[in-house]
Amino acid sequence: MAPGLRDLPRRGLWLLLAHHVFMVTACRNPDYGTFIHNLCFSRFQKNMDAIGKTLWCDWEKTIESYWELTHCTKYVAHSTGCFWPNPEVDKFFITIHHLYFSQCPVSGRALQDPPNSVLCPFIMLPITVTLLMTALVVWRSKHTEGIV
Repeated sequence: MAPGLRDLPRRGLWLLLAHHVFMVTACRNPDYGTFIHNLCFSRFQKNMDAIGKTLWCDWEKTIESYWELTHCTKYVAHSTGCFWPNPEVDKFFITIHHLYFSQCPVSGRALQDPPNSVLCPFIMLPITVTLLMTALVVWRSKHTEGIV
């Protein structure tokens, strides 16, 4: 068998598998994107407006709305005979994240300094130890008579 034809059955198998994966994840209903936008996005948008833009990055405030959005897209997918997740849902959630969560820090929380009761000991302890060690070295250098 020619060297180029030896891998043909394996390539054909991959092509066949890729075709099946595409068919399983595809949604044949052309209105699916419109349905999720009209049904799910409008409710999510109302919920997020009620929360307020300043709290969009607070996961505890937005998780319920996000959970409802996820389940809404699942419900619409199953109602229209589409698989979930699918590429249309992926694009939809990328748009949602771009509109609402793109300014949020990676950790999901707004970064802030710890309270002073935690911060002050971490600042004062090294400063105090450094000053005490410096004073001890100066005092020992002036009193060298007892050192062998």
